[in-house]
Amino acid sequence: MAKVSIVMGSDSDMPVMAKAAEILDDFGISYEMNIISAHREPDIFFDYAKGAEERGIKVVIAGAGMAAHLPGMCAALFPMPVIGIPMHTSSLGGRDSLYSIVQMPSGIPVATVAINGGTNAGLLAVKMLAISDEGLLAKLKEYSDKQKESVVSKDKKLKEKGYKEYLANK
Repeated sequence: MAKVSIVMGSDSDMPVMAKAAEILDDFGISYEMNIISAHREPDIFFDYAKGAEERGIKVVIAGAGMAAHLPGMCAALFPMPVIGIPMHTSSLGGRDSLYSIVQMPSGIPVATVAINGGTNAGLLAVKMLAISDEGLLAKLKEYSDKQKESVVSKDKKLKEKGYKEYLANK
């Protein structure tokens, strides 16, 4: 049974949303993925959001651009955490999406990541689920250790070779 629901308003959001899915895959977390427009098919959206808890969903990751109603509407209908991913837009660079998601009214919180922040949305969902899952928490600690090791390794290489050779061989 899926624990996370990834939802987007358009298939143009897929490259960003796929980054969240990749993180969930890496941690062995089951998820469902849907393309649903809160504006163009509100009846389908309401059924999706209201039925998420019954489907066993613990966290929703919702990506949206421009007016970005999808994450907020998910939060209004779904009682568990919602993570909003503002999408980059051609008109305002994603600031419109960011403001729409982060400025939710009191009582309807949406955790918001950076514009096009699919990876961080996936990691935030993992961290939320790890609150009650010791095995998942251990995997998160391993993930953090690997990130640290990567930076330490790069710093060592830089010190050994100097920045010019480092950049030439990157």
